[in-house]
Amino acid sequence: MAGNTTTGVKVLGIGMHVPQLVATNEDFTKIVETSDEWITQRTGIKQRHITDGEPTYQLGAEAAKKALADAGIDASQIGLIIATTVTADYYTPSLACLIQREIGAQGCMAMDVNCACSGFVYGFDMAKRYLQTQDDLKYVLLVASEELSKFVDYTDRTTCVLFGDGAAAFVLEKQENTLYSSFLGADGDGAQYLAARGLRSVNAFRKNSEEFDMAMPQTKEHYLFQNGKEVYKFAVKALPEAVEKACAKIGIQPKELDAIVPHQANIRIIETAAKNLDVEMDKFPMYIAEYGNTSSASIPIAFCEAVKDGRIKHGDKICLVGFGGGLTYGAAIFEY
Repeated sequence: MAGNTTTGVKVLGIGMHVPQLVATNEDFTKIVETSDEWITQRTGIKQRHITDGEPTYQLGAEAAKKALADAGIDASQIGLIIATTVTADYYTPSLACLIQREIGAQGCMAMDVNCACSGFVYGFDMAKRYLQTQDDLKYVLLVASEELSKFVDYTDRTTCVLFGDGAAAFVLEKQENTLYSSFLGADGDGAQYLAARGLRSVNAFRKNSEEFDMAMPQTKEHYLFQNGKEVYKFAVKALPEAVEKACAKIGIQPKELDAIVPHQANIRIIETAAKNLDVEMDKFPMYIAEYGNTSSASIPIAFCEAVKDGRIKHGDKICLVGFGGGLTYGAAIFEY
């Protein structure tokens, strides 16, 4: 086996779930000034799944149930649920606790991770470290569930066409003598380039009328703001850097990977990153045409589809790589 073996993770089961409602590019021409050609050429997106009222936790719970069935284990055997999202239904309880309730995994640890579109990679690495250090922990359920239609401004033609809703989940366990590496990072100096506002600082005693952080965009209500140019510049640099640094840790070249599953944000970003890595595009499973950008759920959704299509097989050396708001970025390499 190329590279250094270590304690890593085994993916026991996978599952995904998307809403039935589909919004095509043509549908968007009815609400904003755009065209199928404009959207397709700039993003690679043809359609996206949008919820018809289903909460984020329901999407995640359905994906989790499929992953548990695929793994052949009962929810009661899960020792930790890690949920990744930027669109939780509540500030509290957590998405993870609601998924726990829905699948019947009472009693285990449950927590949320918000690293935007890099969330699944961060969660994957966290799961590995918990499994490696906690002897009484056998299985981790990692769920990415996103309902980006909640904070998309459907009057903004530059952003509303990009995003979709969906969820996917992995069941993970510890595996010895396997390939594993990760590289995670963040650039908070770019926080203002991709943001959606939460609760404002309002209370019965406040006297100051100034905004607390003038460096951040003053967004309309809770809607998502994106500086597309700056995010693109960040992504085309961060994606190959994360892959290269994760590979370097275990002494392999990106070319030796069987598949690189990227965050599905924009086909142009992936094409540029592939060129910079000197890796052919057919090693990058891309399903952005069908699902759009589903934030942290995009990597596991693409993974599930690639497995179904036979593009990823057991024994393959896989790299998951994400980049997104924060700004965050990261890659994790493992053997499927």
